[in-house]
Amino acid sequence: MKNERLFRILGLIDEELIEEAATPAPARKKSYLKPMMGLAACLAVVCLVSLPMLFGGSRKEESAAPQSPEGGYTGIETEKSEPAASDTEPLSTEGTSFMSYAGPVFPMTVLSETEGLSAERNTVWDFAPRAGHDGSPHQWGASVADNYVLMNHTTGEILAMVCYPVPASFVDLEEVQPSLSVNGEEQDWTLYAGAYAGGFRDAGVDDGSTWNLAQPDSWMDYAAILEDGSYLSSAIEKYPELSESVTVYSFTDFKAPSNYDAATQAIEFTIDPEKTTVLSYGFNGKDWDTETGWELHSFFIPNGVRHDSGLKMLIVLGEDIGDYSLSGYEDGGCDAGEELPGVSCTVTRHETTLSGVIDELCAAYAEESSWHLGIDEESVFSFLSMELYRAKVTELLLQHGIFAGSEMKDRYADGRLDEIFSETLTQQRILYLVTEVAVPAKSSVNLSFQLWKAPSHDYGCSGSAKADAQGYDFVTTLGSIVNYTSQTAALKNTDGIELLDQNFGFDLNNGMAEVSLDPQQEYYYLAIRPRS
Repeated sequence: MKNERLFRILGLIDEELIEEAATPAPARKKSYLKPMMGLAACLAVVCLVSLPMLFGGSRKEESAAPQSPEGGYTGIETEKSEPAASDTEPLSTEGTSFMSYAGPVFPMTVLSETEGLSAERNTVWDFAPRAGHDGSPHQWGASVADNYVLMNHTTGEILAMVCYPVPASFVDLEEVQPSLSVNGEEQDWTLYAGAYAGGFRDAGVDDGSTWNLAQPDSWMDYAAILEDGSYLSSAIEKYPELSESVTVYSFTDFKAPSNYDAATQAIEFTIDPEKTTVLSYGFNGKDWDTETGWELHSFFIPNGVRHDSGLKMLIVLGEDIGDYSLSGYEDGGCDAGEELPGVSCTVTRHETTLSGVIDELCAAYAEESSWHLGIDEESVFSFLSMELYRAKVTELLLQHGIFAGSEMKDRYADGRLDEIFSETLTQQRILYLVTEVAVPAKSSVNLSFQLWKAPSHDYGCSGSAKADAQGYDFVTTLGSIVNYTSQTAALKNTDGIELLDQNFGFDLNNGMAEVSLDPQQEYYYLAIRPRS
């Protein structure tokens, strides 16, 4: 079996755990372009319903989403056309389902349980409008101040490693802008990150495949991964170095006739699939046959117009590929009869370690990512250390990529590293702001975590009856080992919003903008609509 053979190459297999498959896998031949077609169709639908987001800048600068086709709000999971008369009454008991889920506001936790430590929590949601690209106020999202009084009931000082969880991807960091203060003074913190928090699904055909991502779509998805505490433990662990030797083929000095915009370079060779695995970076297509071991890898010749990666590599694990042939084609189909003279490149070969080549490619991907930045945008790597990025790339390879054994997903089975590097940045996960806080004996410290919170929402062009609603979830103790003695929540700058659905107990009509919460009630929710 291919995964077993790969583990043998890497020295990761336990001979006592081998279980041979009863029947051999059938031969197959496919291209990146072919399985991606179903995925592309799904993405086209998402892009279609997301056009206001694409043309309106980042979500934090969006105005209220368009009204429903009938011209007004039609209720959340109800048939009512108006919100309840008293906004202290929830319209639903389990919150609201949205097409795009932003995750809950989590409670602070500590790395290890400490006797004599307790906390009071007060969370303030500030709905003051933010300035959009044109300078006008836009009612989208909320600034959240999650405030704590951390109390030490013992006669000695307690040094607590405080962790604040934020559900987000790495590319969200600039928008979230998290900060931490202790007793009113801003505090430095170290960023840690958990694994991808979602799952995988088929590409629109119920065949059990795992071509597409299934990002978390409710607070319960987060509850499942936080249940036993292992998610945070793994987030702060160092991932192993992949010290196995690999052979790297690098492609440079590209040439092609200028009148062929999609001129393509292909390399063909035959391997023993039981002894060799080939990964790629900067390539656009792959065809192969698992019975014969024939493989074809191809890339478009960089033309200075497309944002093609100039770094193109094949990384060989196990036995080397041996003899190979290079051919040029008119386009990425690489079809017989469409060969193109004048296509060429230089191929160089060297040996290194798998960690060494991953380090090189991570640095290259970080540099290439700046190509797509707008004038006022910062690179995600202004907020993300290369060390953490490399760790999460390795993690994705080990958990869902070619080193994942039976857990390997179809999405990454082709060994194309470009997706691994890209999706490490965009997959939803829990980020942890970690710092050490000294709590004096028989005393307390005040902690405040500030962040901008994007709402859950439906896409503006979807025709959804709640396309003008914004949803916010809150959990009291989920994922935390802190002893919470009390919790409260407050709303601020609410003139521009009206409450649609909630179970907090706010009643803005009667001036009740701050409420006490029950720490034993795990989940609270709030849905609002910007006023016209």
